[in-house]
Amino acid sequence: MKILCVNIRKGMGDQIIFLPYLHSIAKKYNTSIHLLAKEESRAKDLFAEDHNIEKIITLEKNMDGISGISKLVNELKKNNYEKIFIFNSSLRYNIVARLAGIKSINQYPLFLKKDNIVHSAKIFTQTVTGGIVDTEPHLIIKNKKKNKDRNFKHVCLGISASGPTKRWNIENYIKLAKKINTITKCKFYLAGGKNDIELINKFKDAVGTENSISFDEMKIKETLKYISDCDLYIGNDTGWAHISVALNIKAITIFCDSPVAAYGYYSKKMITVEPEGIPKGTTTHDTLGKDKVSFENVYNESIRILC
Repeated sequence: MKILCVNIRKGMGDQIIFLPYLHSIAKKYNTSIHLLAKEESRAKDLFAEDHNIEKIITLEKNMDGISGISKLVNELKKNNYEKIFIFNSSLRYNIVARLAGIKSINQYPLFLKKDNIVHSAKIFTQTVTGGIVDTEPHLIIKNKKKNKDRNFKHVCLGISASGPTKRWNIENYIKLAKKINTITKCKFYLAGGKNDIELINKFKDAVGTENSISFDEMKIKETLKYISDCDLYIGNDTGWAHISVALNIKAITIFCDSPVAAYGYYSKKMITVEPEGIPKGTTTHDTLGKDKVSFENVYNESIRILC
C-alpha cells in the first residue's frame, strides 16, 4: 500500500511536532510512508534515517499555489497512492488528491481556522487510526556520537530565531555561559546558521573558541549527532529546541513572542520560560517579551538540570 502524508508547514519544528502522527499512520498500516514537505522545513535532513518515512517529495515553488496544481498532480500520479493524509484544511490539496486519482482522502475539516497545531493533528490522527497517539516525538538517527568528553557538560545553545522579537539577546547567552562555567565546565554548541554569524562570533569572542562549536557550516543532518550527545538545550523557541526534545534531550525553551500553548507543552522534555508579568501559558504572537524574560529563571533551571 502506498501512502502519502502532507505537511507543508515551513519550520523544522513543525516537522518534528508532526512526527508522532506520521509514525502512527505508518504503524497503523504496517508500511513506510511518503511525505510531501517544503524544502525549508529540512525534512530530508531530519528524516533521512527514519525507516518509517521511505520518501520525501519536495513541494517545489512551481508546484505551490493555484498555478502549480497541474505540476503537483502529475508528480503525485507517478506514485499511484492509495491513501493520502492531509495535515491541513486547504481545499487545494483536496482537489489535488482527487485529480491525482487517490481514492482514500483523509484531511482536516475544510477551512479550519486558528487551530492549535498539536491538538488538531492529534485528534485527526487518532480519528483515522482508531488509536491513542502520544505527542512525544522520536527522531530516528543512526550511529549517535556517544563519545563526548566526560570532563565537560555539553550544552546546545539555541541562539538563532525566525525573527528578532523571538530572540533572547546574545548578551544573555554570553552571561549565562560564563556563569554556568563557574559551576561546571561546559562545551557549548551554538545552534545557528549563516545568518547568525555575527551572534556566533560575538559569543566566541566573549566565552572563548576552544569550547564553543558552531553549527553554521554544518548540514542539519550532521548537527543531529552533536545534539544527541548534549546534556541540555537552552535557547529560543526555534527548530533546534524541537529537534532536541525529539532526540531525548531536555530543552529549556524561551518563549518571547510565539504561542507557547501550541509549541511548548507537547513534550515532557520541554521546560518553558516565558516573560515575567503575564500569566503562564499565555505567551503568543505580539507578546514582544524578549526583554522581560528572567535571566535568573533560565540560569536556575539550567543549573538544576546540569548539576
